[in-house]
Amino acid sequence: MLKVLAMSNELSMILQKKDQDIVNAVEFLNITKNRLQDMRENGWESLLDDVSSFCDVHDILIPKLDESYFPGKSKCKSSGVSYAHHLCVEVFFVVIDVQLQELNDRFDVVSSDLLLGMGSLNPVYSFSNFDKGKIMTLAKCYPSEFDDGKIRDLSYQLDTFIIHMRSGNPKFSSLQGIRDLAKALVEANLAETYSLVYLLVKLTLILPVATATVERAFSSMKHIKNEVRNSIGNQYLNDCLVCYIERDVFINVSNDVIIDRFQNMKTRRGQL
Repeated sequence: MLKVLAMSNELSMILQKKDQDIVNAVEFLNITKNRLQDMRENGWESLLDDVSSFCDVHDILIPKLDESYFPGKSKCKSSGVSYAHHLCVEVFFVVIDVQLQELNDRFDVVSSDLLLGMGSLNPVYSFSNFDKGKIMTLAKCYPSEFDDGKIRDLSYQLDTFIIHMRSGNPKFSSLQGIRDLAKALVEANLAETYSLVYLLVKLTLILPVATATVERAFSSMKHIKNEVRNSIGNQYLNDCLVCYIERDVFINVSNDVIIDRFQNMKTRRGQL
């Protein structure tokens, strides 16, 4: 289990970052899945050697792998398989299969296409990750927004768009993310000129809301809305969650500023 978790550690870390690098995240996803699959096919013998060495060093009794495996405490009814089969097939394979299934469920083909398309729109380093094919695939994930005619128009629009973005205009040469790209298109009065690209950019800005940010918010709710505060109102809960989730921002707000704002809301009997 330690090796399985270690293989997915880098992927977990990059997915939990607030400023996610989508392209790298997808690459780490594929690397993790390939490593797990390789471990399933070729890693049993080496793992068995490591476990045997550990048990020898710590004087832990090792059952004979060719003997019959008896589930539970009863020694009367054999399972019909050996210890080697039980440990390899019913434990080792199952643990890896569960991990692979979880990754496949969370990141299916559609999710991967969405993530890769988002990464291809990232303007960092003069759109170094730009890939027209992946962006077109992303657009096809929104059939209600992009019909066949708009898909065709988007293809032509992207050809002009990428040349324009890489032309050396200082407004677009130092953008740090898709959010900056959307803002720059509006400020340069290009949102209507590249209307389909701008629409796709807006859609990609909505999508990340359902990733790690939401998971962190639900995790924070366990700290805020516990058994003691189970009857807390929705508005008060929202206010508390904002302060807790964005505590890196609120830590810079002094108590005096909070007191003054509270005092100026309306006339009170006493001064704070």
